[in-house]
Amino acid sequence: MEKKLFGTDGVRGVANIEPMTTEMAMQLGRAAAYVFKKDKNRRHRVVIGKDTRLSGYMIENALVAGICSMGVDVLLVGPLPTPGIAFITSSMRADAGVVISASHNAYQDNGIKFFSADGFKLPDELELEIEDLILNHKLDDLRPVADEVGKAYRIDDAIGRYIVYLKNTFPGDLDLQGLRIVLDCAHGAGYKVAPAVLEELGAEVITIGVSPNGVNINEGCGSLHPEVMAEKVREYRADLGIALDGDADRVIFVDEKGIEVDGDHIMAICGTEMIKQGDLKENTVVATVMSNMGLDIAMDKVGGKVVRTGVGDRYVVEEMRKSGYNLGGEQSGHMIFLDHITTGDGILSALQVLAIIQRSGKRLSELAKVMISLPQILVNVRVRKKAELADIAPIKEVIDEVEAELAGKGRVLVRYSGTEPLLRVMIEGEDKQKIAEQADRVAGAVREHLGA
Repeated sequence: MEKKLFGTDGVRGVANIEPMTTEMAMQLGRAAAYVFKKDKNRRHRVVIGKDTRLSGYMIENALVAGICSMGVDVLLVGPLPTPGIAFITSSMRADAGVVISASHNAYQDNGIKFFSADGFKLPDELELEIEDLILNHKLDDLRPVADEVGKAYRIDDAIGRYIVYLKNTFPGDLDLQGLRIVLDCAHGAGYKVAPAVLEELGAEVITIGVSPNGVNINEGCGSLHPEVMAEKVREYRADLGIALDGDADRVIFVDEKGIEVDGDHIMAICGTEMIKQGDLKENTVVATVMSNMGLDIAMDKVGGKVVRTGVGDRYVVEEMRKSGYNLGGEQSGHMIFLDHITTGDGILSALQVLAIIQRSGKRLSELAKVMISLPQILVNVRVRKKAELADIAPIKEVIDEVEAELAGKGRVLVRYSGTEPLLRVMIEGEDKQKIAEQADRVAGAVREHLGA
């Protein structure tokens, strides 16, 4: 079945416009409470946290009303990184967690995503069940009354709990003394937690993006704009820069020269070190189809391998859990260290890299040399319909020709956008001029036979 409300990471849209309305938030709260209320002989609890968007207040209150109306209690933690909400959910033995955030999107957007009791994002079948309850009005007549309705409580020490948890993922025999770090929190959910963690571990921290006002989240800052952090690194002669996104579940670095170190390089650095220490399960890193082929080459050099999934950190986590792997992520900076946490965590990921820097005594620029990115070209083609490419012979022939020309020293990835009428043509290879010409050939064939 095709999902109608949920996308690759929860329900998302412009706040106060369908589906991100207070009415829908209340319905999502009611349906989720029903799904997670498994034992009628005890009280059930759902954790709700959010980022710093202005619209978070109205959506939070609507969710609380919906959940309480189904006889389930709510634990409110306020602004906290998405992985922090997953941690609190599991730590407090709650039945589910809800995050109100649109991650790296602009402030006018918002979203709602759910975690189950174990801190993992919901599988497709549970999201479909929630949709079915809402769209087919199956809960309209289910209304607990009197003392059966839920209560809402505020958890005042959630930030402190999460800070302690993060610090405990950093090796006990190390600290961050001697490191000067530029930290960009994107005016988002990590604006209190991230500086506190780094400072308490001994780093000198120069902060950017720690003054949220409800409308400045991700605006010209954070992991989408690492050039801001890079400039500060050069200005203050810092050792490195760390940039989070709005809900702090992803991280992008720059080295001491202000050169970007993306998620692929972070996986290569951490994967290589974990292989040396014997800690990388099956010597395997899980990445998406968008990760650079340079990651495969880097892991192969140290006896490791890369397994790929579809785009989206939830699919990375699903593959890791299914096959027993413990490191995965995305080029965009979502990193999952499954030995420590159940979802992408930008601050935790930063700590893993900082531990390698402190243990090795090497600068980030030197560590990043473990991987060399292959040139990559991406061309978007607007299409009139999303047809099966294998059924259109002229397009398939051009793709096959280009793959033969690359001869295992590059790759072709052609996929439709999940949100727009676009076909994305991505080609990697050793010669940038050659792959640009190849991308144009594939895009030309698509325009001729599918172009809008």
